[in-house]
Amino acid sequence: MKNLIALLAVVLLTGTSNAQDSVSVLFIGNSYTGVNALPSLVNDVTTSLGDILTFDSHTPGGQTFEMHANNATVYNKIGDNPWDFVVLQAQSQEPSFPDGQVNTNTLPYAIQLADSIYANNFCSEPLFYMTWGRENGDPQWAPISTFEGMNDRLRSAYMRFADSVQGAVSPVGSAWRYIRDTYPTIDLYTADGSHPSYEGSYLAACTFYASMFRKSPIGAPFIGGLDPITAERLQTAASMTVLDSLEQWNLRPISEHTQAVFTSAVSPNGLTVDFNNQSTKATNYIWDFGDGTATSTDENPTHTYGAAGNYTVVLIAESPCDTDTMTFVFNIVGLNEIQQEFELASFGNGRYELTAKSQLIEASVRNASGTIVHPKVELNDVSAKIDLSELASGVYFVSFVSEKGQSTVKLLK
Repeated sequence: MKNLIALLAVVLLTGTSNAQDSVSVLFIGNSYTGVNALPSLVNDVTTSLGDILTFDSHTPGGQTFEMHANNATVYNKIGDNPWDFVVLQAQSQEPSFPDGQVNTNTLPYAIQLADSIYANNFCSEPLFYMTWGRENGDPQWAPISTFEGMNDRLRSAYMRFADSVQGAVSPVGSAWRYIRDTYPTIDLYTADGSHPSYEGSYLAACTFYASMFRKSPIGAPFIGGLDPITAERLQTAASMTVLDSLEQWNLRPISEHTQAVFTSAVSPNGLTVDFNNQSTKATNYIWDFGDGTATSTDENPTHTYGAAGNYTVVLIAESPCDTDTMTFVFNIVGLNEIQQEFELASFGNGRYELTAKSQLIEASVRNASGTIVHPKVELNDVSAKIDLSELASGVYFVSFVSEKGQSTVKLLK
């Protein structure tokens, strides 16, 4: 269990990964996965590094996510084991097509497959196989007519798939690009300019090892038919791509599937807080609002405080996998009548000057939804000049800390 404490902003922490000696994985894909027996290559790399891989695969050629989602064999294989990972690979071109087409023909089936994976074992990780652009791109659509353009489109789509289902990505396409840019003499393609050569499949295998075990494949004794220099370069590319950017690929520590995360918005009355739950891999939530009056099991609760002050809010997110806690200290300001502390002068177009009865220490401005904004504010002893002219029209709340305490005043732009 982790404990995250923040005073002024939500801070997300990603811990270093815990090494795992044994992993189970199901590969669902097509010829990109089947060529050179990629699952077996991953197993060979894993075994040579002293770890254990239990695996199965379903890789008929040309399969799209829609075909996978309508294939009973896929669901039977998902149900065969409480897999640690289920790898999902789409047809090589479909994620690179226009967003509208992908949203209709691909993304819904990625979600359907992920739902089935979670239904079989909530703690499984859908792991999307980010493939690569074709050697010379795909001429049927201008944005993907080059390797770089196609590779970028594929990367973006696979990240979107993962984000949509709280899954992760094995960034083979990004490692592929690194090798093309850095070692262009290493040929990653077969003669068709699409499918992987043995070098390409070995690069993919090393990338999957790093993605699943959160460990470097550098130094793996198994190099197949490759020369040692080429193998080391491919191992290094996989290690750098994955392990330098675990958070980018949503590769959380394996023992920390569930993460408690929330943000909030303070209502214009200054006392009511809307909590936006952004936890991942959680099924139940327990909130403590820190004022001793109430708790909640709602996913996105709203709570009204009785008075201004500092309150420690705790969210516990639970799942069958694990439990995580996030703690946040809120400064609840409330609204005071301006006549009690300030005199206000308006100069039009959102420009104001406030004069206090005691020295001003600091000031902050929020919009009507409670979000802090940053207009021009000049503090000078007991006066403050506030220029909202560059902000959108609406209601704003300016909170001031003076020697006598804290107050909030409503301004209009």
